[in-house]
Amino acid sequence: MILDVALAGFGVVMIAPLVWLLSTSLTDPAEAFQIPPNWVPVNATFDNFSGVNDLVPFGQMALNSLTVSVIATVGSLLVSALAAYGFSRFSFRGRNGIFIMMLSALMVPAQLLIIPVFILMRTLNLVDTLVALWLPALIHVFSIFFLRQYFNSIPRDLDDAAKIDGAGHVWILFRMIVPLSAPAISAMAILVFEASWNNYFGPLIFISTPENMTLPLGLVTLQDAQGGVAPTGVFAAITLVVLPVLLVFLLFQRQFVASIATAGIRG
Repeated sequence: MILDVALAGFGVVMIAPLVWLLSTSLTDPAEAFQIPPNWVPVNATFDNFSGVNDLVPFGQMALNSLTVSVIATVGSLLVSALAAYGFSRFSFRGRNGIFIMMLSALMVPAQLLIIPVFILMRTLNLVDTLVALWLPALIHVFSIFFLRQYFNSIPRDLDDAAKIDGAGHVWILFRMIVPLSAPAISAMAILVFEASWNNYFGPLIFISTPENMTLPLGLVTLQDAQGGVAPTGVFAAITLVVLPVLLVFLLFQRQFVASIATAGIRG
C-alpha cells in the first residue's frame, strides 16, 4: 500500500510539468503564470497555436524534424540489426575486441565527436542540409549493443532449423530474428526517434538557413523573433513539439515495457 502511494505521488510529480505546459499553452497571455498556477485554463483559447506559424515557418520545421527523425530511426535500426546479427551469429577473429572498441564510443562526449563529423560533412558539401543531421545518426552504438544482447538470447537451434530448410542469413535475420525481437526493436525505435526529434546540438552546428531548421532550433528562433513573442506562444510551440514524441511512446509503450520485462528474465 505504501509503495503504491509512493509510486502514485511520484507519477503525479512527473506528469505535473506536462499538464502545466498544456494548460499554459491554452491560456490567455494576460492570465498566464499566475501564482498559484491555473492547472485548468479558465478561458481556454487556441490563438496561441494559430499564431506560431506567423512567427516562424513552423510547418516546414516540423516537416524537417519528421524527415530527419524517420530516416534516422529506420536507417539506424536497419544498420543496427545488421551489425548486431553479425556480432551475435558470426565468429571471426577480433570480434570481441571490435565490439569492445565500438562500445568505448559511448564514453566519448558528443561535443567532442562533432568536430570530426563537421569536417566530414563540410568535405562532402553537406553542411546546411538535412543529410548532415540524419547521416551520422545511422550509426547508433547503443542500439547495436542492445539488439546484439537480445539476439544472443534467441536459441541458435532456430537458425539451424531454418538453414536445413534452405534459408540464408538475410531470411533468418528479417523473417525470424527481427519478428522475435519486436519488443527490443520497438524500444530502440522510441529512444532513437525521441533523441533525433529533440536534437538541438546537431542542427545548431550544421544548419544556418531557416528553411532547413528543425523544431528544437526553431523554438530558439521563435524566442528571439523580432518584436518578441508572448510566452504562451512559446508554450504552444513546445506543446506541438512534445505531442509527436508522446504519441510515438503511446503507440509503442506495450512493446517498450515488454522489452524491459523480457530483458530481466533472458540469459
